Amino acid sequence: MRVAVLTSSRADFGIYMPLLVELRDDPFFCLEIIVFGTHLSEIHGYTINDIISSGFEASHLLETVPRCDSPEAIASSIGETIKKFSLFWKEHKSNFDLIFCLGDRYEMFASVIAGIPFQLKFAHIHGGEITLGAIDNILRHSITLASKVHFAATYASAEVIGKLTGHNKHIFNVGSLSLDNIEKLKLLSLDEFCYKWKIDLSIPTILTTFHPETVNFESNGEYAENLIASIHKLDTYQFLVTMPNADTSSQIIRERFIQEFNDSKRVVLVENLGAVSYFSAMKFCKLLLGNTSSGIIEAASFGKYVINLGDRQKGREYGPNVFHIPIICDQIVNAVKRIEKSANPGRNNLYYNGGAANQIVKILKTIQSEI
Repeated sequence: MRVAVLTSSRADFGIYMPLLVELRDDPFFCLEIIVFGTHLSEIHGYTINDIISSGFEASHLLETVPRCDSPEAIASSIGETIKKFSLFWKEHKSNFDLIFCLGDRYEMFASVIAGIPFQLKFAHIHGGEITLGAIDNILRHSITLASKVHFAATYASAEVIGKLTGHNKHIFNVGSLSLDNIEKLKLLSLDEFCYKWKIDLSIPTILTTFHPETVNFESNGEYAENLIASIHKLDTYQFLVTMPNADTSSQIIRERFIQEFNDSKRVVLVENLGAVSYFSAMKFCKLLLGNTSSGIIEAASFGKYVINLGDRQKGREYGPNVFHIPIICDQIVNAVKRIEKSANPGRNNLYYNGGAANQIVKILKTIQSEI
């Protein structure tokens, strides 16, 4: 079976990893990886190197990085990505039996939309989820409607996909692929992490990732100031901050964090930890703060509390370890104090369903003749 995987960022590549290993190592499949988006951006760490260092070949490269983070630039980037993929699909439309796409990024949306006139067969991972505070909600559902096969992360998400498509054919609840990483990756020890990153996670640390809200993007400057103020007030903690995605108004957040904390010994800014180091940091940190989906999906498996800020993840299913807090300094600080007095939340995770990568491979072998 000739399978392609679309990857546009460090985030989706980390999630794909268990599936990529299964597809590469199984002689039933012929795998090609299509690399585009921020993988090819120096500002975002040129993470194509992560793909190569992980033992995979970047089969195809398409330059689709936006010029800046304004709404016009994002819209133009969508148009340019569609244009570049229209030429790519024209040349390669007969090369693949199935093309994997993941999530809800605008560049992922553009790559898939460009394939519709060619009647390409897409398999969508993490469809059916709801995030009302981001334009990703629209993009995710559009990708779902363009896809032939669906691998949902929860039962409720699978139901949403059924309602969107108007049928239940080729919709499978396999759980979240990223949770396979937790089981299979060899995480770093405290000493190994300190040696690699010069960050001592034995110090009480809050792992922080804050992406812009793309629905209320005009407020991102205010949100950044409130988050910065809360970090200053929570001065008994070390902060490990991973930088934001390339979204509308992301540069405002990025620049303010650099201005405020570039020389700080207590707040460490990292562009890209990679899957192994990120999950290692999650394992050893005291709690997570921000608005990344990894707080909603993966943190429960480590028994970590999460302070989820604002509306970016609003509507997504979550467990009892997640506190939803407005992006207001005093409320953030009070939430941390509340967590300090709370019992361990346990490790039950509603996104786990027994190993997603292995299930996906088995399903593909079963339905190959139907798609």
